[in-house]
Amino acid sequence: MRLSYLRGRDFLTLTSFKPSEFKALLERSFDHKKGLVKGKPLSGKHVAAIFEKPSTRTRVSMTVAVESLGGNFINLSEEAMQISRGESLKDTALVLSRYVDAIAARVKKHETLEELARWASVPVINMLSDKYHPLQALADVMTIVEEFGQRKVLVVFLGDGATNTALSLMHASALMGYDFRVGAPSKYQPPTEEVEVSRKIAEKTGGSIEIFEDPEKAIKDANVVYTDTWVSMGVTDVEERMRAFRKYQVNSDIMRLASKDAIVLHCQPWFIGQEITEEVAYGERSRAFDQAENRLHTAKAVLEALIT
Repeated sequence: MRLSYLRGRDFLTLTSFKPSEFKALLERSFDHKKGLVKGKPLSGKHVAAIFEKPSTRTRVSMTVAVESLGGNFINLSEEAMQISRGESLKDTALVLSRYVDAIAARVKKHETLEELARWASVPVINMLSDKYHPLQALADVMTIVEEFGQRKVLVVFLGDGATNTALSLMHASALMGYDFRVGAPSKYQPPTEEVEVSRKIAEKTGGSIEIFEDPEKAIKDANVVYTDTWVSMGVTDVEERMRAFRKYQVNSDIMRLASKDAIVLHCQPWFIGQEITEEVAYGERSRAFDQAENRLHTAKAVLEALIT
């Protein structure tokens, strides 16, 4: 099954995809994980990858995904390119479009991706921006489906609900028709406009979006408990965050309020003893390393869909 109808599309945020398109990418991800995709669908294809931020899982999963499908992954740092000397994003996009079949970028500002996509004649893939992390959310949902099948589940995010990870997870949950809750201090809850967009999607898929300040109310009966670092790259209000998020830590005590079958997800890297305790992170409920592995299979599906 080739997703040819997605060819040439940008992959900047999940809200630009229909529920059926998101689920088709998910299904293709499982095909890749099961070894059902034969041949080299990216043979002769080239992907330029721009990294403005450090990366382990994204960099390696995307590299392996491209090369195992027969393509060539061109790993670029900002410093290695002429944009470090002032060349415009417009010219960068126009030039790269003459050489490669897709541009993947991990950037500080989402506007960078939007500008690249405006001028590029090839697909632009968001490998992380300050607003969204769609590749991560696709892998998150794949991990949830592996655990719960097609069940409707309650997904709860505890911590900073305004992060790129939290917002893309909210979008993905809405597309899947999941019930989604955020438990976060009032200052760190998702922007109203993002909640409204997700609720509109959820109205069509049978899901729901709820925002709580009380972490215990948020996590009650959760099937999936998700957390992320309290201090993302570039954050400066570290001490304030440490105070604000203390009661949102995912530990054994708060997990007792979740469903008995609840699993724990974290996109990593994690800071043990802050947002999550060691016993939970490495415990029997944790699926964080399955989640990390699934970044590879979902990357293959997205690349194949957009390029071939």
